[in-house]
Amino acid sequence: MPFLALSGLSKTYPGVRALDEVSISFEAGEVHAIVGENGAGKSTLIKTIAGAIVADEGTVTIAGRSFADLTPALSRAQGVEVIYQEFNLVPTLSVAENICMGLSTNFFPDFKRMRETARDLLAEFGVDISPNTLVRELPSAQQQLVEIAKALAKSPRILIMDEPTAPLSLAEVDSLFAMIRKTKARGTCIIYVSHRMDEIFAICDRITVLRDGRHVATLATGETDRDTLIRMMVGRELTRTYPERSGSSGDVVLELDALEGNGNAPISLSMRSGEIVGLAGLVGAGRTELAKTICGAVAADSGVLRLDGKEVVFRSPRDALVAGIGLVPENRKEEGTFLEKPIRWNISIGALRFLTRWTTINRPAERKLAEAYRDRLKIKTPSLGQKVGNLSGGNQQKVVIAKTLAARARVILFDEPTRGIDVGARAEVYALMAELAAEGIAILMITSDMEELLGMSDRILVLHNGHLVGTLARAEATQERVLSLASGLKEDKAA
Repeated sequence: MPFLALSGLSKTYPGVRALDEVSISFEAGEVHAIVGENGAGKSTLIKTIAGAIVADEGTVTIAGRSFADLTPALSRAQGVEVIYQEFNLVPTLSVAENICMGLSTNFFPDFKRMRETARDLLAEFGVDISPNTLVRELPSAQQQLVEIAKALAKSPRILIMDEPTAPLSLAEVDSLFAMIRKTKARGTCIIYVSHRMDEIFAICDRITVLRDGRHVATLATGETDRDTLIRMMVGRELTRTYPERSGSSGDVVLELDALEGNGNAPISLSMRSGEIVGLAGLVGAGRTELAKTICGAVAADSGVLRLDGKEVVFRSPRDALVAGIGLVPENRKEEGTFLEKPIRWNISIGALRFLTRWTTINRPAERKLAEAYRDRLKIKTPSLGQKVGNLSGGNQQKVVIAKTLAARARVILFDEPTRGIDVGARAEVYALMAELAAEGIAILMITSDMEELLGMSDRILVLHNGHLVGTLARAEATQERVLSLASGLKEDKAA
């Protein structure tokens, strides 16, 4: 008998059949991957097991006990723990307090015991984080490891991990995999949701494919391959992941002359129109910090920023966007979109200066603008009045890009452009980036995905501890050379 069984699960939202009679079984002591495009039903499936939503039809059976209407409390009582893409940590509390949250019913917390418990758990999995550190002081990668440790502290019988490696570097991924293997050895059923195929084949025992809310297949990992999975996920052949590009570029658009700030040393670089420049580095290298300094989210301490040869100073991202520099941020939910606002509103918010006369917004023009970008970026939605928070991750990312394009940006900083989106949506984002470059837009692409970095960049800049330590032309860039520079093992000619 399977430890967890889903039988005939169906869930319908207005205009969307999120799950359509899905039946899957999971075994104790296995790592079971759930894959599919954004909108395939993965999140709805997870939330049904966790009791966050109730299916319209079907049952969830855990250790022989069946439920038609699980609640979050009832799900946790059955030993289910979920690690969502969005952190569920209290930033003003310590690592120990977050990890031990909910473990004790005592009125007065035993802080010493909490620190010991957290220290032992982190040490067991080889994670070097002080239990006394406030969570808000940790980079996102270490916050993710704390989130995972918090779930493991409860000794779950079923552990669901939704894109757990999204903010992690290669070193942290190794730590995570060590955690997973030890947890699996204890008999825990692990459900692993990820778009990263190499991870799925490295850590998972079986793979279930969902498409359009339906169960397509469940396969042993050793019995399938990447191309077969992608074909089942998208229902079509993806003949080329990365688009062919001429690699031609124009005049210098953006220049940094010894720009220093936000934890980074003085950095000098230039970008040309029509160029895609990859920015690489390990977690904590200063990549996102550099992007935020360029776009005015954080003031520079010194140095000069030039746009089209003219020195500029931005006091806010709005100033940068008006001048022609847009940021597609790493955290699209918190920094890139207004989740409770409609798609139309999100797309037009950065372009109001083109849509407003005096204090009046030209609503027909706003609607026409939003429709144009919906069609161009293939945003899947029943209507432009749909809240962005109701869209899949890939479509949310497209809304952020549409907002930036609608503001007529000529330089776009993409920070982890395909994080948390599926292979089909990735190919669409890559094609769009190539199209934008062909139109003369300069792109700075920050990514932790090595394949993406090598496949899309005309040249690659590498940061290490806030310093620009090297530049690699497309023809000479390899994973080994990038990682060597990013690790500070050797120097290369700076950009």
